[in-house]
Amino acid sequence: MRADVHQVAEGTYLVHGSHTNWVILAEGDAVTLIDTGYPGDRERVLASLAAVGSAPEAVAAVLVTHAHNDHLGSAEYLRAAHGTPVYLHEAEVPHARRDFLHQVTVGEVLRNGWRPGVLPWALRAVRSGGTAHLPVTAPQPFPRPGPLDLPGRPVPVHTPGHTDGHCAYHLPDAGVLVSGDALVSGHPTSRTEGPQLLPDMFHHERARAVASLDVLAGLEGDLLLPGHGPVHRGPVRDAALKARERAL
Repeated sequence: MRADVHQVAEGTYLVHGSHTNWVILAEGDAVTLIDTGYPGDRERVLASLAAVGSAPEAVAAVLVTHAHNDHLGSAEYLRAAHGTPVYLHEAEVPHARRDFLHQVTVGEVLRNGWRPGVLPWALRAVRSGGTAHLPVTAPQPFPRPGPLDLPGRPVPVHTPGHTDGHCAYHLPDAGVLVSGDALVSGHPTSRTEGPQLLPDMFHHERARAVASLDVLAGLEGDLLLPGHGPVHRGPVRDAALKARERAL
């Protein structure tokens, strides 16, 4: 299955899966993989690694923005098959183990089914494994604060609200922010284009999600790689403030 891979900066690739993005940070053939799409995106994940000259066994770590199925899809596969460590914020570790699940429910989706795009999105999500039970057996909290000793040297930035332990990843030297679902540039259930929060039904605590935009607005960078939607070029601060304005 062909992967939709875009090189957006030196050693930095944004990959579009089935309505979810992931990011590859490459140094030689070693890579950091940020998120892994839906379970149904596995072949795309593997193809994207090959497209940048890497392989599953060369993934130094999987970093997860948050433990929803459309971002966690192949994390356990890589851990079990290749011994790849899977790192998340400490508050998100039990979520990845599925000690609990903070994810939009079928009932919430049905109550919002009148909104444009919701039911077609939901059908595609189910077909891609959005409701599968795929816990990560041994997720780990970040080994240390600050930049991680991994390709790209990403810095985790706690941005709770979408989930309790949601993290963005900042590459300050490259001016890149991998924002996950804390700040997106589009979604099949949204009629808005450009920087925005996801629709309300997707957030565990919307007020905290709005507050986390202020955290992102304090980061330097001019390249936003969101969990959903296309790459956004321009000051990260402006993108976060625009999303905040739209959310209020």
